[in-house]
Amino acid sequence: MTVTRGRAGLSTERVVRAGAELADEIGFDRVTPTELARRFDVKTASLYAHIKNLQDLRTRIALHALEELADLASAAMAGRAGKDALAAFADVCRDYARQHPGRYAATQLRLDSATAAGSAAPKHSQMLRAILRGYDLAEPDQTHAVRLLGSVIHGYVSLEAAGGFSHSAPDTQETWSWLLHRLDALLKSRPTP
Repeated sequence: MTVTRGRAGLSTERVVRAGAELADEIGFDRVTPTELARRFDVKTASLYAHIKNLQDLRTRIALHALEELADLASAAMAGRAGKDALAAFADVCRDYARQHPGRYAATQLRLDSATAAGSAAPKHSQMLRAILRGYDLAEPDQTHAVRLLGSVIHGYVSLEAAGGFSHSAPDTQETWSWLLHRLDALLKSRPTP
């Protein structure tokens, strides 16, 4: 990411970080250059030396969040394999969504193929494939499993964040542990032809 400097001590990096913080406070879908300019007490036009437009701002926030999440997941998974690596990755995603709801929402932004290829998005897929090496899955089962894990983890985290499980028993942590245990068991089972 190119860092440029301008008025009010602004830089592209500072604008993106402030945008990520704002996303956590008000929601990713509500972040706009105008809202961000208020935070810096500058005119909206001042931000356009650092971002092109709303889409550029949101894309940069998404790239920032993907990188942050990849770094956290990589550190958590270090030296782990199988179910331990799976739980570490999943727990980091869940914790990140709880601590940074706007940034987590940004990680789901659809990126064009060139931007996605140059982002941390491939690292997430590589980490899932690293987890799956502990389960000895060949293609195409490995690709199916990457999609399964992404869907289940993101689905649960998103539903939980939206309050989808708040009015029923058992406790969401108990369900989360059950879910990870079941995923591990599924991945260990041999697929039927």
